[in-house]
Amino acid sequence: MQLSHGGETSPTGAPVARWSVEQVLALAPDAASRKAGTRLGAAGPWSGTGCDATGAVWGLCKGSGSTPYRTVVDTTGPAYACSCPSRKFPCKHALGLLLLRASDDAAFRPAEPADWVETWLAGRRARAAQKGGSSAAGGDGARGPVDTDAARKRAERRAERVTGGAQELEQRLADLLRGGLAAADRPGYGLWEETAARMVDAQAPGLAARVRELGAISGSGPGWPVRLLEECGLLHLLDTAWLGRDRLPDPLAATVRTRVGLPVSAEGPPVRDHWLVLAQYDTPDGKIVTRRIWLYGRGSGRTALLLSFGAAGRSPAQALPVGATIDAELTPYPGGGQLRAELGEQFGATAAAGPPPGIAAAAAPAVYGNALREDPWLEAWPVTLRDVIPVPSKDGWQLADAHTDGPADEPADARTGSALPIAPAALSRPGLWKLVALSGGGPVTVFGELGHRGFDPFAAWDPGEREEGGGTTGGSVVQLV
Repeated sequence: MQLSHGGETSPTGAPVARWSVEQVLALAPDAASRKAGTRLGAAGPWSGTGCDATGAVWGLCKGSGSTPYRTVVDTTGPAYACSCPSRKFPCKHALGLLLLRASDDAAFRPAEPADWVETWLAGRRARAAQKGGSSAAGGDGARGPVDTDAARKRAERRAERVTGGAQELEQRLADLLRGGLAAADRPGYGLWEETAARMVDAQAPGLAARVRELGAISGSGPGWPVRLLEECGLLHLLDTAWLGRDRLPDPLAATVRTRVGLPVSAEGPPVRDHWLVLAQYDTPDGKIVTRRIWLYGRGSGRTALLLSFGAAGRSPAQALPVGATIDAELTPYPGGGQLRAELGEQFGATAAAGPPPGIAAAAAPAVYGNALREDPWLEAWPVTLRDVIPVPSKDGWQLADAHTDGPADEPADARTGSALPIAPAALSRPGLWKLVALSGGGPVTVFGELGHRGFDPFAAWDPGEREEGGGTTGGSVVQLV
């Protein structure tokens, strides 16, 4: 049985860059697939390998059976197909094929695709053409007329339920503060879970998630009452914002609807650009896995976030190689900042690229502060830091501006200049030592998220690279998550 991962139309006639080993490994759905794919990244088990100018790469991989597995990858998607029974995308054979391509270009000679490769590629092109034709003809209409009155009534009924839940939550917060935060840990987690269940009944999953987070704060160590008061204040702000949403500016009202958990759709004109893939990482969230892919538009200067989801134990299907650039359209979602977007049609092949332009560490807090004015519930904001050096401090590590004065072997807080603390979550990850090794005491460009707990680095470019128009562009991106 042939399994495939969907994508957009494949470009034709465009030059296709070879991915690096690190970019390929970033596509692995889990550590087991990464390990298995690495074992298949040598020429031994492969035969019939080839590639073409459209970005297709294929080969036959010898397995335990008598018939080799047929594996093909469209690197412009990326999209994958393999005759193995794996339900992971990409499977270990697709990873092995790409790793072989990354390390041994001589193993892949330009050729006409085999029949089974051409069949799969033709099917992708046909589906892309059909999708484009449906859109041009007003594809939504093909599914029948939409009952706008019924949809409006459903939305009104849900809004009423959310309002009732918000009012109830306000009362519970008032009771909590009246009894004193110091005693908030006595009822245990059960009270919070019961309150969260009430928010689920009110069809406000965003409120429910925040209530569950409150329940875990009392066991989070010294200083928990302060953190609990902070989160209660943010939850109260969200409640009152929902109850007074009619008086809010449209972007902030859209943000509030998203924060309480109402579904929204991407809207507005698509933005076509050459999008640099800044980072990709997965986070478990209960019974699902959330994948975040950060993009930067070379022409528009916009930063965008793609979200995709997978069931527990399975990685989301959407994946893009970090450090590559795609020519594509993105449609933004409403809300403050308009970071989240939906990936639309792709027009060109992926290609290698240098780092995005960045800012000094001294300027980063103001950027985060401005973002908070549009969305007060932000945990963090994407920032690219230019010419920063990772240096130790008494509490961990910091990213200091390269112009910071003082000996390099002194802690950052003992030197003059500006520095951002690295977030506690990043201190225990191997990526921190990758960043330190890459820097070697010199300036680097780093992309990550800046929040109230510090800067969380996701990717870095070696010291030989600079932003567009800033000089040399050699080297490659190093992933830190």
